[in-house]
Amino acid sequence: MWDYNKKVMEYFLHPVNAGEIENPDGVGEEGSLACGDMLKLTFKLGKDGRIADVKFKTFGCASAIASASIMTEMVKGLTIEEAEKITNKDIVDKLGGLPEQKMHCSVMGMEALQAAIANYRGGKARAGKITEGKIVCTCFGITDKEIEKVIIENDLDSVEQATNYCKAGGGCGSCRGEIQQIIEKVRGKKASKEEIAAKPKKLTNLQKIQLIQRTISEQIRPLLKADGGDIDLIDVDGSKVIVAFRGMCSQCPTAEFTLKDVVEARLREFVSSDIIVEEQSE
Repeated sequence: MWDYNKKVMEYFLHPVNAGEIENPDGVGEEGSLACGDMLKLTFKLGKDGRIADVKFKTFGCASAIASASIMTEMVKGLTIEEAEKITNKDIVDKLGGLPEQKMHCSVMGMEALQAAIANYRGGKARAGKITEGKIVCTCFGITDKEIEKVIIENDLDSVEQATNYCKAGGGCGSCRGEIQQIIEKVRGKKASKEEIAAKPKKLTNLQKIQLIQRTISEQIRPLLKADGGDIDLIDVDGSKVIVAFRGMCSQCPTAEFTLKDVVEARLREFVSSDIIVEEQSE
């Protein structure tokens, strides 16, 4: 039994604004029956351009019902611009908290609202989910873009947290390694903002080498190790960086892609835009 607070139980047992609006101005659907959670949100604007009525229909647990119910109360009377600023954190805060394993219900509510607003602005029905990015979790149909979004918006740093917020990795588990790579990439980008702010405008040779070593250690090596590979820094000659792949990376047919699109791209982002990376010749 999940440990729900009194407010969550109240909105679960006595939901408000349940149902569907006829001839709505916006329609948004998120989730799927296959995932065990599905939410349809409809809203109608008043003459003043504010949301006059909003209703939801959901197939899901107590958290899904409570999240959708309280969200409809939150958006009533708001303009479209105000409503689209509502985050899943706002929904959870309004409920007084949700179990960590049920945070995906608040995300589903937020995304259904965003879908309904997009539908209103686009002028055509959104019959189900529009997939953007590459499918990572085939069990629940979650893409890399969706995983990145919940990581950034909720400051997540573990696969377990990502699963709690969007269900990715909660089925067979075969995608958990790829989810970890996405986390490393997102967290690396976040950390890089501080690194860039602190980085001197002109690096000395020693500073450049140290920053290259740090970038390889913190931003590149974890990605390669997730697939059984590794990398060593061999030499630095001006803007030329020579590296050697180890483990699975040394035998990988896509090593050239990894060299340019991962190693060189990261070093250009974190160290210097003129860096050229070459693999050590045998």
